[in-house]
Amino acid sequence: MTPPSLPPALRAALDRKSLGLSRSDAAQRAAVISKTYRGGGGSGAIRSDTDALAYALARMPATYAAVTASLNALCEVRPDFAPASLLDIGAGPGTATWAAAQAFESLSEFSAFDSNPALRTLALDLAADTRLASLRYSHGEASVGLRDAPPSDFAIASYVVGEMNDDQRAALADLAWAKTRDMLLVVEPGTPAGTQRILDLRRRLIAQGAHVIAPCPHDNKCPLIGNTVSREESASHQQVTPDWCHFVQRLPRSRAHKHLKGAELPFEDEKFSYVVLSRTRAPQRFARVLSQPLVTKVAVAAKLCTADGLAIASIARRDKTAYARYRKLGWGDAIFDSEKTRAE
Repeated sequence: MTPPSLPPALRAALDRKSLGLSRSDAAQRAAVISKTYRGGGGSGAIRSDTDALAYALARMPATYAAVTASLNALCEVRPDFAPASLLDIGAGPGTATWAAAQAFESLSEFSAFDSNPALRTLALDLAADTRLASLRYSHGEASVGLRDAPPSDFAIASYVVGEMNDDQRAALADLAWAKTRDMLLVVEPGTPAGTQRILDLRRRLIAQGAHVIAPCPHDNKCPLIGNTVSREESASHQQVTPDWCHFVQRLPRSRAHKHLKGAELPFEDEKFSYVVLSRTRAPQRFARVLSQPLVTKVAVAAKLCTADGLAIASIARRDKTAYARYRKLGWGDAIFDSEKTRAE
């Protein structure tokens, strides 16, 4: 599994770019940019090289961690996947490209595009003198960039779908799938709105012949939609109603990152939603843990998404082998056939 922290080469490149940068100024710029993104303004607030760097310093660690967690889930289900070419859609500073390069040594061709010239310039600067030095990064809107992009074994669209309206999202889904020879990964914020965007794209591409690799163990309608969690389940699994499919990745914060984010804690929990779609069906289906299991001295209770829908696995401590196995499970983990047990 690829660790969630930025790789040394990327950290070193960011450090070099940051020499002489005022942390206070960078924090202020990053706050404005973050507010613009949350308001639906996309990268419009990133107008200069300094803006782009401030954004990257504040946001790249969490984006990288979420994409890496999604890639780890992909590799867990399809350990044989060895793409040679990558297309990074709406690449920004190249975060997803870096994550994919760490996950797949087989990658040798890297293509990307984005509509923001400052982010493109930064991405190319960060890639210089690294394995990604051959990155082909085009400047253009999503529809134009996708039409001109080369077909690739693997395509990623991370934190970009939310910047579009419904028609643009539908067009991006169709074009991205058309350019994908094998796998497509889409990552969005782990909010109800972000999850809905993932589900809309998922449904649209399944209708075009795509198969879900992760996180879902099926190609059916999401069983969480319209699901109401009972008070007992809500109390047991620390969930809220209504529920939605999302996951969380914890990542460490450096001192500089804490300053940029105005944070006290030495870690950050990035909540995200994602889907991995493939042109071929997964050889096996794996249940997925949908929230952090509740571990007590009596039992382990885990909420699962299975091929047959939602299930609550309750593993009594007297079942020592299964109890020991389930208490090690984390939110988002896959449960393989050899690990399955009864669900009550």
